[in-house]
Amino acid sequence: MPASKLLPLSEAIDRFVPDGSSIALGLAQETLIPFAAGHELIRQNKKRLTLIGPISDILFDQIIGAGCVFKIRAAWVGNVITGSSYNFRRGVENGTLEMEDHSNLTLAMALRAGAMGVPFMPARTALGSDLFKTNTSLKTMKCPFSGDILAAVSAINPDVAIVHLQRAGKFGNAHAWGNLGITRDGCLASRHIIITAEEIVEPEVISRDPNRVITPGFRVSAVAHAPWGGHPSPVPGYYNRDH
Repeated sequence: MPASKLLPLSEAIDRFVPDGSSIALGLAQETLIPFAAGHELIRQNKKRLTLIGPISDILFDQIIGAGCVFKIRAAWVGNVITGSSYNFRRGVENGTLEMEDHSNLTLAMALRAGAMGVPFMPARTALGSDLFKTNTSLKTMKCPFSGDILAAVSAINPDVAIVHLQRAGKFGNAHAWGNLGITRDGCLASRHIIITAEEIVEPEVISRDPNRVITPGFRVSAVAHAPWGGHPSPVPGYYNRDH
């Protein structure tokens, strides 16, 4: 029988997120954003972090404001209901924060490549845009079969993915439902996975509904019980967004 992966959230963050880590967050778009884990990063005064994610809500801005971040790889950084992220904007304008601009799809393709273990993914996305002028992880290439010009999106392999889900078992298998965004690819692309969950349930509850399992338990480094751990973002089946 595998060993239990249950840890207090503080211990999971301390053990698997050293200073200088690259972290995938907010992988389910506007839902299931791991605010409790993000606040623990701040509490432990982590430094020189790279934050990766398509939709950050205000969590990225809070972590930036705490002085924990030196680089962002994202499509959008802001508050879902009120727009701009002020700490993020100040950091970029003052030159204290490095930014790698993506579209939602280039970031999704980068994590898909990372999950598949290939160095890049070919795509048509972003062709004709200015992203190629500022993002060195995007190149153009000629397709060896059709001769078409395509975008080559370099793989991203974060050091750790932190995801908040509805329920998890002690062996790392966990259920998620609702809009999953790029959660599966983000988890599989990452070297470590930390799951925070509204509920901890018996492994039999997870195995009865395998289609909801978000990532194989053997790939998970830690599971932490974190009721309301996604608040103020919505967690389908538990609570709506708190505006």
